[in-house]
Amino acid sequence: MILQAQNSDSLLEKYVPLFQDMILEYGLKLIAAIAIIVIGFWISGRIGGMIAKTMRRREIDESLIGFTKGIIGAIIKIGAVLAAAQQFGIATTSFVAILGAAGLAIGMALSGTLQNFAGGFMILLLRPFKVGDFIETQGHMGTVKEIQIFHTVMLTGDNKRIIIPNAPIANGSLINYSAEDLRRVDLVFGISYTDNIDKARDLINGVISADERILKDPAPFVAVKELADSSVNFVVRVWANKADYWGIYFAMQENVKKSFDDNNVSIPFPQMDVHVNQN
Repeated sequence: MILQAQNSDSLLEKYVPLFQDMILEYGLKLIAAIAIIVIGFWISGRIGGMIAKTMRRREIDESLIGFTKGIIGAIIKIGAVLAAAQQFGIATTSFVAILGAAGLAIGMALSGTLQNFAGGFMILLLRPFKVGDFIETQGHMGTVKEIQIFHTVMLTGDNKRIIIPNAPIANGSLINYSAEDLRRVDLVFGISYTDNIDKARDLINGVISADERILKDPAPFVAVKELADSSVNFVVRVWANKADYWGIYFAMQENVKKSFDDNNVSIPFPQMDVHVNQN
């Protein structure tokens, strides 16, 4: 028993200083690595905020601000992780090689994500739309709120948030309703077959002339479109600034109806005559 105790004491005397040295050496390195990562991530947020603030002050497109902020933040964070790894004696070149191999494997597994990244880059490069534009893409319509690295955020008219991956947006069809300063408002009004066509046309032109938002050039267009089953239909095409589109659209519907009512021009509705034969 005495011999075993002596052996235990000798082992403690041998290994305890070794453990203390290891804890002291690697503990300090661990603390330093954690501090580097924490400070690096904090700096990433601060620099990203400063860059965004500077770009907004210079009135740079909001689409580019979010993308740039995300890229720079990712680079700084990766740099912080590499610096932390060096505290444990890991060579940066070896670490980069490991990251490259891992990146290749992850890239093959996340090919869709890389496609979304490429799609975001192409959107910012070709600029088919920007933040604030009203667009239609992938079966959705809304105002562009953000263009991120991997996806685009849109808000619908009833304030629903839609998140669409960038790859299908960049590779698919897209309608940008805000791209041009002018838009054409297309409307159709029907009158009864018993009403006077010239009178109805004059009433429609009167409503158009009374609305100052409707542009004189290009000139408004009013014509008989078709002789439908229950009505004679007029097509009305007027031009307006894009900001006035919906205001004119709804105002024309109401004002033409009121003008027809005041002047005894009827707007027919579909009717069906049913004949019952009794034997």
